[in-house]
Amino acid sequence: MKHFYLYLLKILFLPIILVGGVASAYEFHEKASETIAESLSDRPAKDFLKQLYKELYYVPVWIHEDRASSFALELFDAIAQDPLLTDDTKLRTDAVSLMKQSKEIFPNGSFSQKITFEFAMSQLYKGYSDYLFYGSIDWGKFASKLAQLKSSEEIEADWVTYGPKQNQYELIKNAIIQGSLAKSLSKNIPKGYRYQAMVDEILKYRALKAKGGWETIPNGTIKVGQSSSSIPLIRKRLAATQELGDCTLSDSLVYDECLKKAIVDFQKNHRLGADGTIGPQTLKALNMSVDERLALLNLNLERIKRLNHRYENKHIVINIPDFMLTFEENGKVKKEMRVIVGEKKHPTPIFSNRVSYIVLNPYWNIPKSIVQKEMIPKLLKNPKAMANRNIEIRQGWTSDAAKVDPATIDWNQYKDAKTVPFRFAQVPGDHNALGRVKFMFPNNFSVYMHDTPTKHLFNRDVRAFSHGCIRLGEPKELLKIFAEIDGGVDHRKSEEVLKTKNETQLGLNNSVPVDIIYLTAWVNHSGKVQWRDDIYGYDAIQLKLMKQW
Repeated sequence: MKHFYLYLLKILFLPIILVGGVASAYEFHEKASETIAESLSDRPAKDFLKQLYKELYYVPVWIHEDRASSFALELFDAIAQDPLLTDDTKLRTDAVSLMKQSKEIFPNGSFSQKITFEFAMSQLYKGYSDYLFYGSIDWGKFASKLAQLKSSEEIEADWVTYGPKQNQYELIKNAIIQGSLAKSLSKNIPKGYRYQAMVDEILKYRALKAKGGWETIPNGTIKVGQSSSSIPLIRKRLAATQELGDCTLSDSLVYDECLKKAIVDFQKNHRLGADGTIGPQTLKALNMSVDERLALLNLNLERIKRLNHRYENKHIVINIPDFMLTFEENGKVKKEMRVIVGEKKHPTPIFSNRVSYIVLNPYWNIPKSIVQKEMIPKLLKNPKAMANRNIEIRQGWTSDAAKVDPATIDWNQYKDAKTVPFRFAQVPGDHNALGRVKFMFPNNFSVYMHDTPTKHLFNRDVRAFSHGCIRLGEPKELLKIFAEIDGGVDHRKSEEVLKTKNETQLGLNNSVPVDIIYLTAWVNHSGKVQWRDDIYGYDAIQLKLMKQW
């Protein structure tokens, strides 16, 4: 730690050493350090300034005796050049004000003015790094909203957020070591989920807003070959967002084949029925205002900031509103498949983990909540209800726990009980709720990916039917991918095991990161903006919790 202190002094004094005035600079910084330590001594332990300067041994970062430091200039420059900060934002106006102050107090301002400037710059740094890395959503208030859902509607909703690679204290220390605040800030900006492409889209829609957006298109279904006065408006609307394709911007009233192709692409980007017919849902999407689209782009950019940014060669992403799983390898799509996620009353949690093992022919150990709400009522009506579904009831959780004859139990006593002292488990087989394979990433939510016997549900556009787990449209294809990339999985042997009903666990040699996310607007791997419905109502909540910078 002492070495860092000496290194800190060397780095901060280097510009002064090069031009002389070493003794004076040393005396100034010594006095400044003493003043900073004394000024912060009575502050709470968790106070940002107190923690920051404790990490920095109370050495000033933003000032020299005769001028603002290079770090201060880099921070001013970063805020001035940030493409998403407008001139009327508080961060931008504070930076301009402090830049003006620096010209007034250096070199001849009082020592007290310089210390005040030092603290103000640290607060500016905190504000900018909060905005840049932690974002505009008030996650504390959002967590309270989710807690209210649990207490009022018994909805167990969870959203885990993640921070940058370095916190604000580590970042500034790393900047000192690297000799550049700008480089340290840049390294912490998200690179995944096409973050920069999202920024570019926001700027594009801001420009569209400045031009007045687009006209509302009247209601009415239009099919290819028909004529309508709405067709020129539709061409203009698609051209505004660069979605008209190769079509010309004409005044023709005829819905031609070229425009149909553009409409089909538009429908695909909104996960609408891509049949080319301009019906109510397509018109609703076309008429979504530029303000609404801009708000959604901003909101989802803020969500991306709080995802778990792990830059690994292999990566599984499940986007809940998209009802899709993407297996990425070296930044490219290796496989996409349809998934079923939790219904609104049982939302799939948003979090990150790692797939560490696979189970073939799994037992389904039925969660206590499902036992209480669904199984007990069935048993009260028919003691054979569990046997009809190949569900065993056992006295414990060990493999040799004794089976229970449901006819010998008075299930009324458990109708309103908080706990049921039995294990309910569905035996392996084609009719097992988990199908033939499950992919495990152990977590506090008891959520995993699995096969399912209800294959017909994958034909639906909206696929929110589970109790929170992720049902896979092509589980054997995912198993095959794991066999290709991990020596712990032998595909041929796995296929043989799947012909039996023997539960078998396959440990992976290398775990694979899996991120369950919730994005309703994003840029896909092809560079196209995708828009999805807010199936859990999170957009509506979070849009009201956005901070202003």
